[in-house]
Amino acid sequence: MSLMGSRETTALVEQTEATIERRRRPRDPREPRVKEKAYRTKGSADILKPSLGGLIGKYVLLVAILLVMVYPFVWQLSTSFKGNTEDIYAFPPSLIPDAATWDHYAAVFRTIPVLDYARNSLLVGVGTVLTNVVFATLGGYALGCLKFRGKGIVMAIFFSTLLLPGEVTLTSQYLTVKSLGLANTLWGVFLPGAIAAINVLLMAAACRMIPADTLDAATIDGANTLQRLRHIVWPNIRGMVSVVALFAFIGAWDDFLWPLVVLSDPANYTLTVGMDYLNSNFGANPRVIAAGTMIALVPIIVLFAVLQKQFFKGVEEGSVKG
Repeated sequence: MSLMGSRETTALVEQTEATIERRRRPRDPREPRVKEKAYRTKGSADILKPSLGGLIGKYVLLVAILLVMVYPFVWQLSTSFKGNTEDIYAFPPSLIPDAATWDHYAAVFRTIPVLDYARNSLLVGVGTVLTNVVFATLGGYALGCLKFRGKGIVMAIFFSTLLLPGEVTLTSQYLTVKSLGLANTLWGVFLPGAIAAINVLLMAAACRMIPADTLDAATIDGANTLQRLRHIVWPNIRGMVSVVALFAFIGAWDDFLWPLVVLSDPANYTLTVGMDYLNSNFGANPRVIAAGTMIALVPIIVLFAVLQKQFFKGVEEGSVKG
């Protein structure tokens, strides 16, 4: 019985390895395309596929997550196009407007200077992306690839900052910005978010995945720090850089509390603070507020739609490139 079990195990392993090798091998265009089932049939050794029950459960879970995460956005979008006579709180909800209208979007543009506020948000967002990418890369390289005294203390300080909510440091940040003479300016909005501890730690984790032997070999060959960063480190952390850049821009674009505290001149308002003006003027008309929310979300949606391929492709990169 032991010999039979050993033979069956060996055959199962060989069949699995053959399946993996077949999937990795480029398909010959002359070969007929064989349509494979998405799930593992009974007696199959293809452990890379889920069972039928597992496949059904996975799609049920995906649909549930889709309803929880996407439905509020769809409802908000539908509300922004509904006329004043339509009941937006009806149950079951109707997501298709009876007579779609752009009047609420026009009301937003008539009430606040949307383009000026969007320009301010864009300036802060682009600056935040640039500084986070540059400084997080340098800090992550130092923490992930270099050895120096006190490295553990530095890492502990970075981790400890993640335990503090942003509201705790709000007063100290405002006093610092005010003492620098940057209150009520876009520089004051930008400065606290110029570098985030979480981004440094993410880059450090990505840099630790680079083999130390590769960096040592480059050092022996005479490569300086900038050359190691450019030819060895950068090609291997581009995926994490895209993550940091995207999240930094989203965080800067969507930030509301800090710009609200530091800005007092409406000419310097970011888009999120400017949209809050709609709550006071159109509090009784949530359709206009929904239209303003959609306007603020458009740049984020467009940015992710354009960069999602590079984003996921970059995250999957793991090989060392010199």
